[in-house]
Amino acid sequence: MSRRKAKQILPFVLLVAVAIIAMFIKPAADFVPGPNDPQYSSADIAWVLVSTALVFLMTPGLAFFYGGMVHRKNVISTMIKSTVAAGVVGVLWITCGFSLAFGESINGLLGNPGTYAFYNGVKSGAAWPAANTIPLSLFSLFQLMFAIITPGLVVGAVAERIRFTSYLLFIVLFSLLVYAPVAHWSWHPEGFLAKMGAWDFAGGTVVHITAGCAALAGAMVLKRRRSHIEQKEIPPANVPYVLIGTGLLWFGWFGFNAGSAVGSTPLAVNALGTTTTAASAAGLAWMFFDVIKGKKPSVIGFCIGAVVGLVAITPGSGYVGIPQSIIIGVVGALVSNIAVSIKQKSKLDDTLDVFPCHGLGGMTGMVLTGVFASTAVHGIKGGPEGLFYGNPEFFFTQLKALAIVAAYSFAVSYGIFKFINFVIPMRVSEEEEEEGLDATQHNEKYVQGTLLVHNNGTVEEKSVSH
Repeated sequence: MSRRKAKQILPFVLLVAVAIIAMFIKPAADFVPGPNDPQYSSADIAWVLVSTALVFLMTPGLAFFYGGMVHRKNVISTMIKSTVAAGVVGVLWITCGFSLAFGESINGLLGNPGTYAFYNGVKSGAAWPAANTIPLSLFSLFQLMFAIITPGLVVGAVAERIRFTSYLLFIVLFSLLVYAPVAHWSWHPEGFLAKMGAWDFAGGTVVHITAGCAALAGAMVLKRRRSHIEQKEIPPANVPYVLIGTGLLWFGWFGFNAGSAVGSTPLAVNALGTTTTAASAAGLAWMFFDVIKGKKPSVIGFCIGAVVGLVAITPGSGYVGIPQSIIIGVVGALVSNIAVSIKQKSKLDDTLDVFPCHGLGGMTGMVLTGVFASTAVHGIKGGPEGLFYGNPEFFFTQLKALAIVAAYSFAVSYGIFKFINFVIPMRVSEEEEEEGLDATQHNEKYVQGTLLVHNNGTVEEKSVSH
């Protein structure tokens, strides 16, 4: 068997092997807690079920958001890379991902992979300590949605030039070596960042800083597109897609942030309020700042700004007040807008500005959480109190956590990209890049409402309704 054929067969063989092993795991019910087990709340279960679905909706939302901004010959390839994470991480999370992130802590660095392997141990009546009114399996599925969207965010930085198979391998390695450890550090009660006193309500470090730093590493390893070197201006493929994606992301983010209260509680209400307020302020700030720079107000500008505001408020959405979320949205938008302008003058080819928007947006949110967090808002015993209210210690703890996560995420992600590039060339050829990844990676592309399916050198035309 040739080496190429073996590479083609291996993913399917691994999936079948996982399926066969899973057959022999003893099933357990989630709905029959014993007399000594935590008693579930129907209201909390209902809210977290809805929130889980909302967070999943963000993945197709991200696909639309990214797909609308790339060149029309790369729309499908960009959208599938965000969406396929649901398949890869969905299986990986059940086999070992949940264990690595939330299993029995090994020195505060990583969860024991055997704790919940293949969901063995996720049994009736079990609950996560910080979410003891919902079944452990529901908590795990809610966390799965975060794990799915995180590698999907990286797509925007490496779009239009990365091989699909290489990106699949990246999802696996990033999820195991970056996402799971950082989630354990931050969200497991024995994680070393949690014990250090760092607070991340819904994923500023775990999702956005890790993805942003991985995006920076990926852009550096893959180097520049030909169009970037030649300084060609590439018009967005479909601006309405960007608007649809923004709406889906904004809507799903209510589950992302308010759902992180893991209950139908006043904390969830506050998180929902800060989420939408920060997005509103950031969208306006980005658009108005563009006008000051001599540009016209644009749909894409408002949409990018709103998403940056959602990113910036994420780590502190349950800890800061709704009025303070306005300044967090405005500052987040200005920091990312300025960073995008600087990046555009550099040789860094981060296709859709993932590092300036998600990486720096998450960092800004972490810092401002250290400034504006207030026990008067969240009421958590021993919870965060920010610099603005007289507690500089928490502010500096947030800075330390930010630096640790950023350095780790970038270094490990850079190593992952280098390793994959050694095993499977990550970059498509110049000819494939010129033709477009839709055709060369997937044998299909959209042209004016028509789906062109490439089949052994011939092209079959099929009408597509929109």
